[in-house]
Amino acid sequence: MTAPSSFPRPRISLRHLLLWPWAVTSPRKVAPPAIPTKEEDEAADSQLWMPPPFKIGDVRAAIPSHCWIKNPWRSLSYVLRDAVIVVALALAAARLDIWAFWPVYWIAQGTMFWAIFVLGHDCGHGSFSNSVWLNNLVGHLLHSSILVPYHGWRISHKTHHQNHGNVDKDESWYPLTEKVYRGMDSTSRKMRFTAPFPLLAFPVYLWYRSPGKEGSHFLPSSSLFHPNEKQDVAISTVCWSAMVLLLLFLAWVFGPLPVLKLYGVPNLVFIMWLDLVTYLHHHGHGQKLPWYRGKEWSYLRGGLTTLDRDYGWINNIHHDIGTHVIHHLFPQIPHYNLVEATRAAKHVLGSYYREPEKSSPLPFHLFAILLRSLRIDHFVSDEGDVVFYQTDPQLQGAWHHKSN
Repeated sequence: MTAPSSFPRPRISLRHLLLWPWAVTSPRKVAPPAIPTKEEDEAADSQLWMPPPFKIGDVRAAIPSHCWIKNPWRSLSYVLRDAVIVVALALAAARLDIWAFWPVYWIAQGTMFWAIFVLGHDCGHGSFSNSVWLNNLVGHLLHSSILVPYHGWRISHKTHHQNHGNVDKDESWYPLTEKVYRGMDSTSRKMRFTAPFPLLAFPVYLWYRSPGKEGSHFLPSSSLFHPNEKQDVAISTVCWSAMVLLLLFLAWVFGPLPVLKLYGVPNLVFIMWLDLVTYLHHHGHGQKLPWYRGKEWSYLRGGLTTLDRDYGWINNIHHDIGTHVIHHLFPQIPHYNLVEATRAAKHVLGSYYREPEKSSPLPFHLFAILLRSLRIDHFVSDEGDVVFYQTDPQLQGAWHHKSN
């Protein structure tokens, strides 16, 4: 995607292009910001819907120039790493074939499917490499393998990044307006805000989009796409269909149960990972997050409503996708430079950067955050240029009654 203002073109040297995979570069030292008191934090947080005192260029200037450089060899090394782990897990599960191991396999393999999605996500942003054909080739291979239409998703995700935090134009986990919310039947409302159903939303979104919007990620004629994008969408749908046919063939040869155990259940775990992570990047902060309309929205203000999350051991496995604020502002930065870029930009962002809660080795704390958000973040007002989530007391009351 293209940000509101152009990015500086960094000087690329042979040393950067041939950087050994997963090598660590020395971060540029910046003066640490003063640590605010708790009272100062709370007071600042209550005003974070106001325009920030800095510009996006200030944030960009704080990020070291080497963070923008895309090393295709390093990117491909992550693909190789994940592919080797996926194959090894599948071979181990098929060889052992004992029920005590299957739950472990499903969670581990589903997490690796999610990691594969994140690499394809980099391809969609163009942060995988500077080569369009390489990005598209790897993106199709990775996303088709986990039943995601690469171009269809890439285009709608670009719309999300271009309009993040905009009630009317955002594309991913945007809030329902009160009118749309009230127009839903009671069963749909309860399913949307009752776990685990929100964690299974991604396939429905791919086929039908979200409430209040129409279109399909598989149809070139969908209103999601411009006329010059139809051919790309058709190619991705063909690739997706080829993967479905391959799975049907494998089910015919080996039987449906092995395919379900080796692929179907991990794919379901991947879907739950995707919905959990994308939802929590835009919901669940201790203070209400603002959403904007009209002239109050800007690319910078919308990006600052996103949240970083800490996933403990999973951070490295899923390629640091939890470092989300800088990714939203500058999606061209490769995933392996996001942590350093965030560290460098924090002194500019100040209180507009919401420090994530530290995770234990496994991020179990995120489930409590998810459940709390689903209880209170239901809809926003139909009017107003700066709005916050409101709670439907009837829906909340139904949960209290059920728990009692």
